[in-house]
Amino acid sequence: MLFWKNSQEARNLSAEYATRRDFQKIFTEDMADLHLLAFLLTADQDKAEECFVSGLDDSVAGNPVFREWARSWSKRAIIKNAIQAVAPTPGMPASNAANGDWTRDQEHEALISAVTRLDPLDRFVFVMAVLERYSVHECASLLERPLAEVVAAKSRALQRLGAIQSTASTSRGTTWMSSLVPSQTA
Repeated sequence: MLFWKNSQEARNLSAEYATRRDFQKIFTEDMADLHLLAFLLTADQDKAEECFVSGLDDSVAGNPVFREWARSWSKRAIIKNAIQAVAPTPGMPASNAANGDWTRDQEHEALISAVTRLDPLDRFVFVMAVLERYSVHECASLLERPLAEVVAAKSRALQRLGAIQSTASTSRGTTWMSSLVPSQTA
């Protein structure tokens, strides 16, 4: 009887973990947001596509993760692949990337373009800390950079993009930054 009870508990616990199908569903449902995340980080269509595909592979093959954390895990997998692809450091030249074809209007394209023109470290920190809401401590850890460097990068990015935010507004009257934040589906 004890064996059956432990086996039942093990099955119940394993049912709480995300499966391959769960991750495939997430990547299908959130494809545009996840690809935009990859593009904003890499500022390169080809690298963004590689990060997206690698993120799916990593999510499916990665460590067991609770279902409730699967969306967050998927984003983190893309971020980690983008960090490997770009290896952002201070002083790297910014990319002159073309805009992605998922944009809905010219203002959104201009905003994406402004983010992709940031220096790579500033861009990574901006996307991770502001758009994805990672703490500066998490950013520093993931990027393997000193905390002070991450704080400075966030400040530089916000200063450069602040002028755009003060003059631009979306049709809904919200800040431009909120128009780039991926939808928060649970």
